[in-house]
Amino acid sequence: MSVEQKSITVINTPCVLTTHAKLTQDITEVCQSSTGSTLSVDFTNVHIVAMRSEDSDFESTTSSVDWFVSDSQVLTWAISWLGGKKGQHERVYGPDFLDYFVRNGDPMLTHYFFGASQECLDKLLIELKKINPELKIAGSRNGYFKDADNPRIVDDINESNADVLWVGLGTPKQQAWINQHKGQLKVGAALAVGFAFDVNAGTKTDAPKFLGPLGLTWLYRLAAEPRRLWHRYTHYNWVFIRDLYRSVNKA
Repeated sequence: MSVEQKSITVINTPCVLTTHAKLTQDITEVCQSSTGSTLSVDFTNVHIVAMRSEDSDFESTTSSVDWFVSDSQVLTWAISWLGGKKGQHERVYGPDFLDYFVRNGDPMLTHYFFGASQECLDKLLIELKKINPELKIAGSRNGYFKDADNPRIVDDINESNADVLWVGLGTPKQQAWINQHKGQLKVGAALAVGFAFDVNAGTKTDAPKFLGPLGLTWLYRLAAEPRRLWHRYTHYNWVFIRDLYRSVNKA
């Protein structure tokens, strides 16, 4: 990968030190460099770091990720606590970054959107075109498919000649898909952004902006979808705190 990144390791996840502007610039540079390999970017939160610490299979699946980007305020605080300097990094929240990149990215880059329901995907593309009417959308595919569909999906992405592949399949499905197909993809960068499609399409409500800097986005999401998310947050928040404590005391 031609763009070097400084990182801080939180438990066992090397989180890059970056900002919205720097990440946009760096992804653009990678896409323009024509290295022949696909950059894998994971928008990483406490849940993902804790899963990588606890689940060896998931750690192996995500070992091919090139850049882990903190999209969690709590994780961003941990990075600062472990030595990340002020001004070098900030929380780069996946839904916000998608909006930021569409507004501020190189207008010559082309984009492919893969994930979510067809209804969500259709609304997403309409909303993104409202933000930037000149946005070059090379193609799209919803996130409902069988394993047998994967070769055709990869071919469709490659035939679109997209520079940036946005993957919104949710954790751990999006990480597994990118890991499995990264070597076959011909895009410049594949970005695992999870919840970003729903937020920008308006099919799900996001936490109020003031909760983000307080590290409470997760609490809002838990209240909105308790049955689906209660185990994720109650279990993995505890795993993160426990393993961060252990890793610091071992150092």
